[in-house]
Amino acid sequence: MVPTVEWKDGAVRLLDQSRLPEVVEFLECRDYQTVADAIRTLKVRGAPAIGVTAAMAVALGAQVVNTTNYSSFASAVFKICDELAATRPTAVNLFWAIERMRKKLESLRDQPVSAIKQALIMESQVILEEDVTLCKTMGRHGAELIEDGQTVLTHCNAGSLATAGYGTALGVIRAAWEQGKKIKVIADETRPVLQGARLTAWELMQDQIPVTLITDNMAGTLMRQGKIHLCVVGADRIAANGDVANKIGTYSVAVLAKAHNIPFYVAAPYSTIDLNTKSGEDIPIEQRNPSEVTTIHGSHPVAPKDVPVYNPAFDVTPAELITGIITERGVFKPGELAARFKERDHVR
Repeated sequence: MVPTVEWKDGAVRLLDQSRLPEVVEFLECRDYQTVADAIRTLKVRGAPAIGVTAAMAVALGAQVVNTTNYSSFASAVFKICDELAATRPTAVNLFWAIERMRKKLESLRDQPVSAIKQALIMESQVILEEDVTLCKTMGRHGAELIEDGQTVLTHCNAGSLATAGYGTALGVIRAAWEQGKKIKVIADETRPVLQGARLTAWELMQDQIPVTLITDNMAGTLMRQGKIHLCVVGADRIAANGDVANKIGTYSVAVLAKAHNIPFYVAAPYSTIDLNTKSGEDIPIEQRNPSEVTTIHGSHPVAPKDVPVYNPAFDVTPAELITGIITERGVFKPGELAARFKERDHVR
């Protein structure tokens, strides 16, 4: 798998997902502002990957703060954290990772600033490594839900590109494939940015896992024909009651699955579970540029000029439509999450 994000030679190296699948290109980000722009413009995307990238951006920005005084240093780094937190409002992993870096900084107030700078780099690497491990564990739990010969529908991209490696929803699919199960995947194209067409199809083809691409409005017909056996998607935020925010169109898939008695699963690590958000009604939904809807790749018009556009990046799937949520701790009913994860110090 091509690394989504890594610390290399004192820079944050990102796979530019806005150019896939036509071009495989890496961005060498040498200041945190460049990383922030990459998050904002979807050069890196996917809730876990955004969290890991933000942690590295905090560490990167800290390196050039020119002071030996802890208070001045901390103030400058906290400003960097605030700027990064403003890049995207929905994916809670972003805030979780930034807060973890804040706490690491605060825990080292008695250390020299030079040592703190190195510790922040190390903490960002720990977050990256934890993400890969969690995804693989999650994948093993989820693979038990997939039977040999089944076809799985997924929406958007929740693979290695959306994480530090391996993937959430695609991690479940990868684990089932690695276990020798002869499965097939149906990938929704995921308008308007086409993450399913550009990224999920590309990832699965790289791994030689059988995948068929469909437009978003074809899923219901395939379900009615009995050609889809279960759905597995990722998440950008999971509320305490089990409501899930994910890429726009996820709710429609869940409604269709419910109507056809098809299991609908969500795969997400602990950092996506936001116990401070009571329900989906409290999740902020990012509104994006109308050009994502009126053009393809910002350059090929597909709608009349100046037509009004509504372009929310995410929707909320109510807990009652979700069969189970796959985590690194196992598979749970949506209503069980608060009890299972309440002992963890989850921050927003």
